[in-house]
Amino acid sequence: MSRLDSMMRRLAAQRDGLEWGHACVAGVEGDYVDMGLGNGRTYDHLREIAPDRRIWVIDRVLQCHPSCIPPEQDFLQGEAEDMLRKLAASGAKIVLAHYDFGFGEKDKDVAEAARLSPMIADIMAPGGVLISGQPLVGFEQVRGPETVAPDRYCFYRT
Repeated sequence: MSRLDSMMRRLAAQRDGLEWGHACVAGVEGDYVDMGLGNGRTYDHLREIAPDRRIWVIDRVLQCHPSCIPPEQDFLQGEAEDMLRKLAASGAKIVLAHYDFGFGEKDKDVAEAARLSPMIADIMAPGGVLISGQPLVGFEQVRGPETVAPDRYCFYRT
């Protein structure tokens, strides 16, 4: 598979996963979090499909497209551990989380996701969903949308 085809497959999986997750928590009160703002595409899509939800965003630096800058009060800038602790201390009730932290090195990214998993668990509300490009630990893995190959994205329930 070419890198272009792989990227297109990843982006479609991400979109379908976000929409699936949003539908799963439609009746559950709480906020969303996007872990890893990057260019802002995922955050922008979440804003579009969930305009009535508060969407927290965590990233080390703010370097997204200008149209995707989150409100200052919803943007937690810094290292993941510190920002996850800050979000947990805020009392936010997260019902949908998208995990997209990474260094671009598979082994390093998998280890980081495993290391951060307990801190992610601390912010999640019962009945929430996690959508992740990396495997997380300590959550119930579920089958996501049928349009997403099981090896392409990971889906969890809390």
